[in-house]
Amino acid sequence: MSITLNADTTNGLVLTSDTSGEIKLQSAGADIATVDSSGITMAAGKTLPASSLTGALPAIDGSALTGIPAPAALSTASGSAPSYSARAWVSWDGGATAVSTIFGSGNVSSVTDNGTGQSTINFTTALPNANYAVVGMATGYSNLCNENMVIQSADGSGDQNPTTKTTSAVRVAYGHANTAGLAHIGYLTLVVIG
Repeated sequence: MSITLNADTTNGLVLTSDTSGEIKLQSAGADIATVDSSGITMAAGKTLPASSLTGALPAIDGSALTGIPAPAALSTASGSAPSYSARAWVSWDGGATAVSTIFGSGNVSSVTDNGTGQSTINFTTALPNANYAVVGMATGYSNLCNENMVIQSADGSGDQNPTTKTTSAVRVAYGHANTAGLAHIGYLTLVVIG
């Protein structure tokens, strides 16, 4: 049993009480809502009009949400081999100007010009580790396919660790094979995976 407030059409307001800690709201003997320590429960088929609600709702942090599926993995590949996304990418002007103009990018905050044929790509959000792969391309010189881009090594020989290959940046060098040295190249692209 509960405390019952019944707006009876014959006898007016009828109050019945007990010690259950529950209040039932009725109209003509039919349940409208029940109020207890857990809140208000509307009877089947009954609603509480939005115009009756006042005040602020509590913030929702999502911790009580259940049954929401995890987002699907990003993939457009077929087959059973895993597919991996790029952590960063950039296309930029490695030409003779001291300012490296970025044409487009993702997770790259800036490109630093380190001199002729040398640039440092700075990541907006740090990568999880420095064991990533770098893929780069450079535009052709006189329509020949002799342009190179490499991760620059500390002594230039390729036998040492990279000059800069950290979670926040990677340094690359580029040039023309026919000139056997570093050179400014007007259009460069780089992708970081891992």
